[in-house]
Amino acid sequence: MTENIFMLISCIFFMLLVAFISYMKTRNRINNSDGYFLAGRSLTGGFIAGALLLTNLSAEQLIGLNGQAYGANMSNMAWEVTAAFSVIILALLLLPRYLSGAFSTLPEFLGERFDQGVRRYVVVLFMLGYVFVTIPSVLYSGALAVLQLFNIPDLFGITYEQSVWAMVWTVGLIGAAYAIFGGLRAVAVSDTLNGIGLLIVGLIVPILGFIELGGGNLLQGMETMAVTEPEKLNAIGSSEDAVPIGTVFSGMIMMNSFYWATNQYVIQRTLGAKNLAEGQKGVLFSGFYKMLVPLFMMVPGVIAYHLYGDGLRSIDLAYPELINNLLPGFLSGFFLTVLMGAVLSSFNSLLNSASTMFALDVYKANARKKFPTSI
Repeated sequence: MTENIFMLISCIFFMLLVAFISYMKTRNRINNSDGYFLAGRSLTGGFIAGALLLTNLSAEQLIGLNGQAYGANMSNMAWEVTAAFSVIILALLLLPRYLSGAFSTLPEFLGERFDQGVRRYVVVLFMLGYVFVTIPSVLYSGALAVLQLFNIPDLFGITYEQSVWAMVWTVGLIGAAYAIFGGLRAVAVSDTLNGIGLLIVGLIVPILGFIELGGGNLLQGMETMAVTEPEKLNAIGSSEDAVPIGTVFSGMIMMNSFYWATNQYVIQRTLGAKNLAEGQKGVLFSGFYKMLVPLFMMVPGVIAYHLYGDGLRSIDLAYPELINNLLPGFLSGFFLTVLMGAVLSSFNSLLNSASTMFALDVYKANARKKFPTSI
């Protein structure tokens, strides 16, 4: 019980620390729509990279990708590493066009490139997707991921269903506070801080796993994983795997290109870049970080297989089992903060992007049409 209270207190402390730093970095910086929706077009490469990374990664991916590695092999890493091609396309081909036109949203760019009808259709499609698909799935799957890693029902003495609702409301209210009161800059700052935490924790877990697997020797653990059932490290998917190798060169490239280069809630960070050089730097850094994702989102799953065999009740329990057995108690609160931050990041990024499109592509565009001389 004392350990649970300590974990909760440390989690609240780290979350308040992130909120305080975000507030200090954003106060007195919002005085117009660009300041609110695009961080005053002042984001540097580090903030853009951190925001892109945390917008993309969330708690359910930690569990899902590690579970896939535990149950099958490393072929699902294709989703992560092929993103590097897409961010290069964004950095070298599309971002110069976005920034040279000082566009605030992708629908605005498409409206300029084609016509206002296309702009309205794209806004409707994005908004419907965000409201009915992406936001509910991010909140629900994020809540389930946190509940699988931490025993929230016992911690607060509530039922599992009540715990899910509590997590959804907590993430929703905190994420809305960031998006509403701080705008994009607050979202970018908090994402960067949580991204640093995710990288730290993400590297600690496989290191501790290798040490455990090697009986206290890090290198011995790496050798054991490499020579014992090496097929678990296979990254070339067959027709029986979830990601056959052929899909990497067809549909997957196109899906990643849409997500990384034309999805409003992802590219909005790049539209707030200080200049083209900083925007390209942030995008390319995020691509480099994506190449590291298999290290802390798939390798732990393989380690869990070598430690526990194939006897776990579900493949989704591989990463939680590893965390519960290997992570020191004093890091539990920090890890919970990072998980919450990852879920928050995806949610408040969606909320910020949706509000940006509504304000600029719907409300302001209609006002300009009705009162062209006053806008």
